[in-house]
Amino acid sequence: MRSVRLIPAALGVATALALTVTACGPTETPAAGGASGSASASASASSPAPSEGAGGADGLAGDLADKLKKHGVDLDAWKRGGWRDWDTGTWLREAEDFVNPVIEDLWDPARMQSAKSPDPTITAQAGASGSDPVPRPVTAQREKTPYHRHAAPVGKIFFDSPQGSMVCSGTIVQDPRRPGKSNLVWTAGHCVHAGQRGGWYRNITFVPAFNDLGKSPAALRNARSHEVHPYGQYWADWAVTSGEWLQRGGTAQAWPYDYAVLHVQPRRGGKSLEETVGAALPVDFSAPAPARAGTVGAWGYPQAAPYNGVIMHKCLDRPSRLTTAPATPVMYRIGCTMTAGSSGGGWFRALPGGRTALVSNTSIGPAGGRGWLAGPQLGRGARAAYDMVSKKFAR
Repeated sequence: MRSVRLIPAALGVATALALTVTACGPTETPAAGGASGSASASASASSPAPSEGAGGADGLAGDLADKLKKHGVDLDAWKRGGWRDWDTGTWLREAEDFVNPVIEDLWDPARMQSAKSPDPTITAQAGASGSDPVPRPVTAQREKTPYHRHAAPVGKIFFDSPQGSMVCSGTIVQDPRRPGKSNLVWTAGHCVHAGQRGGWYRNITFVPAFNDLGKSPAALRNARSHEVHPYGQYWADWAVTSGEWLQRGGTAQAWPYDYAVLHVQPRRGGKSLEETVGAALPVDFSAPAPARAGTVGAWGYPQAAPYNGVIMHKCLDRPSRLTTAPATPVMYRIGCTMTAGSSGGGWFRALPGGRTALVSNTSIGPAGGRGWLAGPQLGRGARAAYDMVSKKFAR
């Protein structure tokens, strides 16, 4: 068994996976900023549990203040900067502990550009019996602009960690209990929770079609708001990840369970994320093994060199197998030069009939380099996480 070092990739194209969608055009005025293998996400002692509800005048959970008080946290103090206290004794980590109070105007364009990509490293066992040879690198291609016409469901996720402001990628997915009105975003577990090293990250917000016109970092500094976040910002009011990630995230055994589902607060007035953007993708929890999956495409916003984090890219390849530790589920692996910052970005596959579905998300890549990405196969555990969020917010 050969040892390899992996990092989260926090982070001629096949026509069937071009991800072109018919989306509503972005508004001139941005939305208000507040506006696998096991059933690991099922309701159990180690897996995500429902929260106590959402709502309230400022879009917060109705009993959020009480919930924070139980952990010795004052809501007003939190909003004034108390969230910067990452003491491990008070860092909320259990499934039912997720809180994400809206802090108006926190994520302005300058703060978004200063955010970095998560970059922890691990040592994992790539078993010869469960891994295929390393795929050839596939050069990531820039997505066409404006993004809202070519990849509207794809966006950037911003959050705060003890290491500072961070970024990942995410995808708007359909909500089976709210057809046409989804507020669900798919991403990676390590984009929302620190795993065995800590708890839930804070100030998590999603920006679909970030930097819609593909401006350079210098040009983006002087861009108008609707060019930076054409559909506005969407704060997460609930998150679910796998029980394996909550307990062992960051270890070789947990990477095959590195997925998460966010529920975001709709725009003021009640218009859902899907209605605003005009697009959401189905999730395929029965995707075939890598050898039979056909062409798969990965989308995201790579940030680590040589990329700058503000341009959406994509890679298309036929997946092969990767195992990160003995007795763990096989992951998909594709050749791709995207780097950290693309973590959480969706992997898409064409279904019979021409529809495109999400089948994985970017999780890990080679440390100290680039050339491939790996993502979990989404099975019963991932479906359980998805259903849990859908049921919780069903109306």
